Amino acid sequence: MTPRERVLKTLSHEEPDKLPLDLGATLVTGIHVSSLHKLKVALGLIRPEDPVKVIDPFQMLGEVDDDLRKVLGIDTVPLMSRENFFGFRNENWKPWKFFDGTPLLVPEKFNTVPDAEGNIYQYPRGDTSCAPCAKMPKGGFYHDALIRQKPIDEKSLRVEDQIEEYTLLTDEDLRYYEEEAQRLYEETDYAIVFSGVPGTNLGDIAFVPGLALKDPKGIRDVEEWYVSLVTRQPFLQEVFARMTEIGLKNLEMLHQAIGERIQVIVISGTDFGSQHGPFIAPELYRKLFKPFHEKVNAWVHEHTTWKTFIHTCGSVYELLPDLREAGFDILNPVQISAASMDPETLKREFGDHFTFWGGGVNTQRTLPFGAPEEVREEVRKLIEIFRKGGGFVFATVHNIQANIPVENLLALFETVNEYR
Repeated sequence: MTPRERVLKTLSHEEPDKLPLDLGATLVTGIHVSSLHKLKVALGLIRPEDPVKVIDPFQMLGEVDDDLRKVLGIDTVPLMSRENFFGFRNENWKPWKFFDGTPLLVPEKFNTVPDAEGNIYQYPRGDTSCAPCAKMPKGGFYHDALIRQKPIDEKSLRVEDQIEEYTLLTDEDLRYYEEEAQRLYEETDYAIVFSGVPGTNLGDIAFVPGLALKDPKGIRDVEEWYVSLVTRQPFLQEVFARMTEIGLKNLEMLHQAIGERIQVIVISGTDFGSQHGPFIAPELYRKLFKPFHEKVNAWVHEHTTWKTFIHTCGSVYELLPDLREAGFDILNPVQISAASMDPETLKREFGDHFTFWGGGVNTQRTLPFGAPEEVREEVRKLIEIFRKGGGFVFATVHNIQANIPVENLLALFETVNEYR
């Protein structure tokens, strides 16, 4: 089978010729630049002095290129927005050396000038005349969002302020997606995964601080946002309703532009689970989120052949019946290390509906801290559990982080290709 056929087969809950593998098709199935560089050097794809590209400056994820796809046998390719979390484009690359010495290429508007203490700050749309929106501490591996919350006046809260960053796709956007989808569909045989439809991603905490906004208004503090799920429900229902209107219009325009050239679309990246249980009660999910998720998934399934993808970290076992009823086809990252997320139980109770996209190795303990033999055994066991009857795309639990021993990275992908 071709990679695209392989993924489509498993999305239909049939066993393909071999297990599909994803790395880098989304911003939640990627790899940190430091680990990517070590992996590519170990595989002989680059020299130690050669740089890798940063395609997500917020999480510092690296570009998975065709050379790596071919060597590892990856079956997926991304179709992403041209703008990153900070609102500037990944273009006009310039060299920069990471704190740990990794040689990188970063976008032109990525700020590389440290302050007196050695910290790096990023700015909305790369505009250094504004207050910074994120900080990477000296010696760190990621950017932390800087909260720029103004005093909240309940009477002056406006839906328009809360959804400022969620706009309709422009003609330029649509031309880009049309041309890029056609190129990927005709010139490659990978399964194409689309991310970045403005308006469908309700309450994703990564977007709440408004990193791409020069003057964010509304509820922009992370803690205040979670409190608002209980204390400001009518307002959030209005926000989600307006977002969904925008999202549905964007989906319609996107479908007109790219047709059936993509196979998977990421609809939601909102985390509903913590390590020990859901962030919110199922009743609250049903009231605030589910009606809008149902609308979006219903539109996609009625008008396209695309499969819908939800990313939600943590222990979400209690929410899975509702996510199933809401119409999601794909569950990611399948955080097997969280409470009640036993792989065998998930496969037995929900394997007929969800395609599990992730869950291939524990990235909290085994991959960073285990021995290579432990990595191999866990990967082998999880493939055996999840692959039966299709419905499993191998990916790690969320992104591969920094500080992973290269021996463990090699053990991971060697084992995948041995047992896939």
